[in-house]
Amino acid sequence: MSTFKALLATQEDGKIQVSFRELDLTSLPAGEVLIRVLYSSLNYKDGLAVTGKPGVIRKFPMVPGIDLAGVVEESSSPEWKPGDAVVVTGSGLSETIWGGYAQYARIDGRHLVRLPEGMTMRQAMGIGTAGFTAMQCVIALERHGIRSDSGDIVVTGAAGGVGSVAIAILTRLGYRVVASTGRAELSPYLQSLGAAELLDRGVLSAPSKRPMDSERWAGAVDTVGGDTLAGVVRSLKAGASVAACGLAGGGALNTTVYPFILRGVNLLGINSVTVPRPERLEIWRRLGLDLPLSKLDSMIQEEPLDRIFEWGEKILAGGVRGRVVIRVA
Repeated sequence: MSTFKALLATQEDGKIQVSFRELDLTSLPAGEVLIRVLYSSLNYKDGLAVTGKPGVIRKFPMVPGIDLAGVVEESSSPEWKPGDAVVVTGSGLSETIWGGYAQYARIDGRHLVRLPEGMTMRQAMGIGTAGFTAMQCVIALERHGIRSDSGDIVVTGAAGGVGSVAIAILTRLGYRVVASTGRAELSPYLQSLGAAELLDRGVLSAPSKRPMDSERWAGAVDTVGGDTLAGVVRSLKAGASVAACGLAGGGALNTTVYPFILRGVNLLGINSVTVPRPERLEIWRRLGLDLPLSKLDSMIQEEPLDRIFEWGEKILAGGVRGRVVIRVA
């Protein structure tokens, strides 16, 4: 193929423009491995990038899409050869490295992960950065002593990508999960993933005059931030932890030190972009073990790349349930 279709973001006079282009393979930045991209996915950061919002793309021009799955076409890396099925999540894609919203990508071999055995590329992108982050959160909670018999785990933003995968993983591991959501109509969906109880998101985000509320949560996966995260921190049990990975509800955190110094709770920050390769491989190994593929399939909605602008707006508005896989090929 002498030319290929790509979504390209450019910047002029401080304004970001995003449009489809026909590019030549020589347009791709340098990298060890040429990949024919078959699938990508839609994450909150992708919504920001494709709608021209600042904060994600750090280098222009840029192909958005923080995830991709495809087949190696050419390689100068000894680890990879033509025909290998590979997956890339995060690793600077859509920030400083051209990402997955194009039919071809050229990326250094150290960022690639082999497609897990028994998993399709569509399923790998059903996981994508959201599912990868969910698994990171679960592992972080485990490392801080949270076990299935510790008590209830609350997952905020439960119907989104990270929340959906987190619920499926946690219930597979035997945890009792409470799903916090503002979309009561999705109760059957959340229950099908394993949620034992639903909690209106307003309960956690409601203001409180008290520095601490009654102890309830043995652990938490928070995708929302803002007032919701503050509410979770106030109601953590002694020694409990919350893994924080999102800011859909705002970047500010208005809380006090009391839960930390009187209950010894832990606020665990989760960054899915710059994960060392050994840890990245372990996260994918755990995903292969602990995420039921039947539940993953029930989360996935597949859409063509041509509809990326529409779906970018939807995810920013909180209108996406589960995972959207983008068909690039």
